[in-house]
Amino acid sequence: MATLTDPAFQLLLARLFSDAERTQREFHEERRALLAEGFQQGSPPYAAAARKAHLAITPETGELLYLLARLREARTIVEFGTSFGVSTLHLAAALRDNGGGRLIATETEPTKAEAARRTLAEAGVDDLVEILLGDARETLRAKRPRPVDLLFLDGPGHLYVDVLKLLEPDLSPTAVIVADNAEARGYRTYLETHDHYVSVSFGTRVEVTLLSD
Repeated sequence: MATLTDPAFQLLLARLFSDAERTQREFHEERRALLAEGFQQGSPPYAAAARKAHLAITPETGELLYLLARLREARTIVEFGTSFGVSTLHLAAALRDNGGGRLIATETEPTKAEAARRTLAEAGVDDLVEILLGDARETLRAKRPRPVDLLFLDGPGHLYVDVLKLLEPDLSPTAVIVADNAEARGYRTYLETHDHYVSVSFGTRVEVTLLSD
């Protein structure tokens, strides 16, 4: 049986997706109230509210990540933006079913990173994952995983291009790049202006990119 379809794994995912729906709804309500009171994004009350929100992918995006990692037979994966680890679980499940490998994930919020580690341990895939805490532009520069078979971008959108540029020398020739919230500032423009990339959009949120040569 595939790891992703294991009943216990599916129950864990169902719980996490339920938590994500609830906490995102609560965050949006709190966000509206904070903005109405004059608090701006980045203010301490706003940041405190965001720390509680599971900024999770959709179930469909999770299944897409798993399938792409399996089809690519990925052994080294980098994830920018772990949050509470929902996408991380899908990618780690693919590594397990590919026979092993390494997933380097990044997160700036310590409470989210710790929650993700607990979830990965509960799922029994924590041996495949290392979560780097801090600014991904620094932690990934120090770690330099290579060759990267799959890169998943799901952190602050204004940093997508920076992270991609940082890891471009480490991408394998058949690497897959997946971006959630791909409408992030400048990301699609960067891909379109570099002819060594070929991309396909899935709706408005997800972009899947391959190297063209």
